[in-house]
Amino acid sequence: MANTSSVYEAPSVIQANERHTIAILVDNEPGVLARVVGLFSGRGYNIDSLTVAETDHLGGLSRITIVTSGTPMIIEQIKAQVDRLVPVHDVADLTAEGPYVERELALIKVVGKGENRVEALRIAGIFRARAVDSTTESFVFEITGASGKVDAFIDLMKPLGMVDVTRTGVAAIARGAGGL
Repeated sequence: MANTSSVYEAPSVIQANERHTIAILVDNEPGVLARVVGLFSGRGYNIDSLTVAETDHLGGLSRITIVTSGTPMIIEQIKAQVDRLVPVHDVADLTAEGPYVERELALIKVVGKGENRVEALRIAGIFRARAVDSTTESFVFEITGASGKVDAFIDLMKPLGMVDVTRTGVAAIARGAGGL
């Protein structure tokens, strides 16, 4: 006997969240960052990392680099909505468009004496972190690299007396001859 039910159940397809790095070229004018961030907060999108800097003083342009997560559909919505904002010149999803270079800088303060101090210096050497400040009781290390490297260094410094961290957020640029 054939199933004559008129109810159709679509197969459940759960799309996993993906991490994307998005570069946005904008006019360097007051309120632009607020508009971009407002778009994210107004729609409930999370920003994992945000960096902004002027890149062309004469042209009055700044670059916003945002790391966010979402399903492929959400990422496409984010790009389309950001691209519609008036001061936006270009939007590039570096993750989707090909290979890119991504770096972050962090300053990590570690307080300790004796063996913990020696171990902190040893690990800093392995990670190529520089001691940019030193007292008899503390170090401030500077580390630059991929976010995963920075995370790993921070995890190793926690049990050695880490008391403070500041991070710049991700700076990223596409590899190759093209530009934003």
